[in-house]
Amino acid sequence: MRQQPHPDSTQRTVNCAVITISDTRSLETDRSGQIIQQLLVEAGHSILAYRILQDEPTLIRDYLQELAQRADIEAIVFNGGTGIAPRDTTYDALEDLLEKTLPGFGEIFRALSYQEIGSRAIASRAVAGIYQGKLVFSIPGSTGAVKLALSQIIIPEIIHLITQLGN
Repeated sequence: MRQQPHPDSTQRTVNCAVITISDTRSLETDRSGQIIQQLLVEAGHSILAYRILQDEPTLIRDYLQELAQRADIEAIVFNGGTGIAPRDTTYDALEDLLEKTLPGFGEIFRALSYQEIGSRAIASRAVAGIYQGKLVFSIPGSTGAVKLALSQIIIPEIIHLITQLGN
């Protein structure tokens, strides 16, 4: 792991929500959602909401808007629905809502993915940004992608990004 250019001055707990987008997963079979929660908790953060939603843009947008009204949620991690298949609509649902995007997140995620899976990384529409003061990440739903995004990007940067938002 690379050293941070300026370490965060304080360790703090970030209050998170985890949302799995899938037409087929259940609470019992949602391995990626379980891994996200586990990695965030192991890093000292808390999970205040967890849900599985069908890959329907209206459901995704409505739930993001619902979470944005919660003062206790600071970061939201979506997984699934980021590819280019007809049912992959997470990116499409979120892109118009994000008030600011973090292009570097998707760029770095795809670069790291390329090292692991090769040119198939181009099909990922991973994205991050800000919505109503909340930090939002949207990553692929495979367990490998989830582990990569959380361990290499999200966990190392989440406190810094939340601090930048003034939370």
